[in-house]
Amino acid sequence: MTPGTLYLRLALAEMVTWTLLIAGMIGKYGFGLDWATTIGGSIHGFVFLCYAVTTVAVWTDKRWSLGTGVLGLASAVIPYATYPFERSVERRGLLAGPWRLGPDGEIPTALPEKLLAFALRYPVRALLVVLVLVAIVFTILVSAGKPTEWFS
Repeated sequence: MTPGTLYLRLALAEMVTWTLLIAGMIGKYGFGLDWATTIGGSIHGFVFLCYAVTTVAVWTDKRWSLGTGVLGLASAVIPYATYPFERSVERRGLLAGPWRLGPDGEIPTALPEKLLAFALRYPVRALLVVLVLVAIVFTILVSAGKPTEWFS
């Protein structure tokens, strides 16, 4: 799977999960269904973290500028902004081609490139590690409670 294909799929998934979260909020605050935000929020949170990891991977592989990478991460925070951001970087050619650091690609130099190259050369191992890490972060965030209550 190319970086462009992966990024497009996660940008769309992030939009779908925003819809689930918003529907959950309508269910909770409009109809008293407290469980609705738990389901929508959990799915959205997991996809959000996956999108963030993918953004960093594509940013590293495609050598995006700092501004582009940060904007990519920020797009996940704004409802429905991931797809317009993905379209923008696609139009600018920033998602073109295969993985630069893939098995037949360039030799990585910096630590982030080495980590990404390992992930691209051993995708099953890397996927398991990333899923475990995302699940750990997800569990910590769920245990921390609602984001609105973190600083109160």
